[in-house]
Amino acid sequence: MKTITKFVFLSFCCSLLLGACAPQAQSVSTTDAPQQEIATATSLPTKDIYSLWVAPYLPQDLQDQIMLPKNVVLADTQDEADIWLDIGGDQQVSQWVYALAAPFPTVPDSITSQELVQIWKGEGSADSPLQSLLVDGKTKATFEKVWGVPSSSTVILTNEENLLTAAWSKTGAWAIIPFETLETRWKVIALDDISPLDDDFNADQYALSVAFSLLGKTEDLQVLNTRITAAGNALVPSTNRDENKITTVAMTGVTALVRGTAYMMEKYGMTYPALDIGDILRNADITHISNEIPFTETCPNPFYNSENDANLVFCSKPEYINLLDSIGTDVVELTGDHFRDWGADAMLYTLDLYDQRGWKYYGGGRNLEEGQQPALFEHNGNKIAFLGCNAKPEGYATADVDYPGAVHCDMEVMAEQIKAVKAQGYIPIVTFQHIEYYDYAASPYLVKDFHTVAEAGAAIVSGSQAHQPQAFEFYKGAFLHYGLGNLFFDQYNEGSAQRQAFIDRYIIYDGRVISTDLITIMFVDMARPRLMHADERQDLLETIFTASGW
Repeated sequence: MKTITKFVFLSFCCSLLLGACAPQAQSVSTTDAPQQEIATATSLPTKDIYSLWVAPYLPQDLQDQIMLPKNVVLADTQDEADIWLDIGGDQQVSQWVYALAAPFPTVPDSITSQELVQIWKGEGSADSPLQSLLVDGKTKATFEKVWGVPSSSTVILTNEENLLTAAWSKTGAWAIIPFETLETRWKVIALDDISPLDDDFNADQYALSVAFSLLGKTEDLQVLNTRITAAGNALVPSTNRDENKITTVAMTGVTALVRGTAYMMEKYGMTYPALDIGDILRNADITHISNEIPFTETCPNPFYNSENDANLVFCSKPEYINLLDSIGTDVVELTGDHFRDWGADAMLYTLDLYDQRGWKYYGGGRNLEEGQQPALFEHNGNKIAFLGCNAKPEGYATADVDYPGAVHCDMEVMAEQIKAVKAQGYIPIVTFQHIEYYDYAASPYLVKDFHTVAEAGAAIVSGSQAHQPQAFEFYKGAFLHYGLGNLFFDQYNEGSAQRQAFIDRYIIYDGRVISTDLITIMFVDMARPRLMHADERQDLLETIFTASGW
């Protein structure tokens, strides 16, 4: 025992001598240090009060969430502080994710991180879609520490509140912004094909992730770590992109498993239509399907009843629901014109199939009261409400006091419902089965009703009636998409526009819709869509953005 005591004493003296010769400020991890080393910190000489300097260019959201442990205070200047919180990657306590954001009507989806740094340094290419970078003061100072001093000709200092307006008003002007400040009028541009909107996002592989570290003397950092642990709270949030606050919603257009689509399913298998896009739908946290067609055990084979086909009287065989099972359906919209086609028994049978699977549905039901109820979801702290109705002339929607069917639109009732769910903290997503037309632009018939629900507080308004893609609009804080086109329907031979469609992937973070990821698809036959090729996607986006007035 005495030998051990002498050894400890000599070791302690040596450490003091070495410490006196060491640099005054050195980086030490407060998260990766061995537990034994941390535990002995209390045996070292300590002060009652320690001071922490926070680099003023660190994100304001991070600074606002600092939780100081007992006997730790903020220092006004770096020289006065015992410990610094600054940019650094070796002893990380937080990792902040930024996004490269362009105005929403931007066609390119990705650039390389090398291209981005070249713009920062004023060495960009004339043919690059990115010509100038907008940054606020804190972001500029942060990336100066990472990339060096920026070029004054290509990096434009802009007030945070003016970034979006400035980007929309200048061609080729994009911005670097913190992830949590995204909103739907921005489009997130991937870097090296990595986007912070990705389901499998890895911040360590992303060029716009910045690490923040604590810097100081070893003994000071050990004491601070001990006090943080005793307080039971982290000093700062570990990230501004918390996976546990993200919800993705996949919104889709027309599903009608009839005629040619049904024929191809019979020939190649029930899940054939989703061969190329199934993963996209399955990976969403909430997958929306607007299935217009009732299931019935008396449904004949495809093309068996030519009179019904000619009169657009449709049904689906019960086994066709395997397709909807396979893509991870979560909520079914019932506003479609054809839900009534096979009568009350078929509608009730269809609802039983949905109930057996635990799927929620809205915009229709066993009666009017049920059909008017919103479909409510809670996921990762986000509350989402789906509401919808059929806005065509009466007759398509048959829901009544004691009869099933789609719900006909009563815009006053709809407005009150939107306000009610919003007051409960839900994000309202409103969908319409509306007047059908074949044009990329928004029809005035739709605009009025879309605006009405946006004014009532809808965050997203989506047209489920369209058999081709249609325009976008931002209105009263809402994102409006007048028509997505078909998801599973056999209009392949009716024109090139009917072969094009969107799946809208919405990203909700911490109670807000922060982004819309436009997934563009192209039909290869009467049943099966695939992801568009680059030239096809460019053509559709340019066409739709022009039709939207951008």
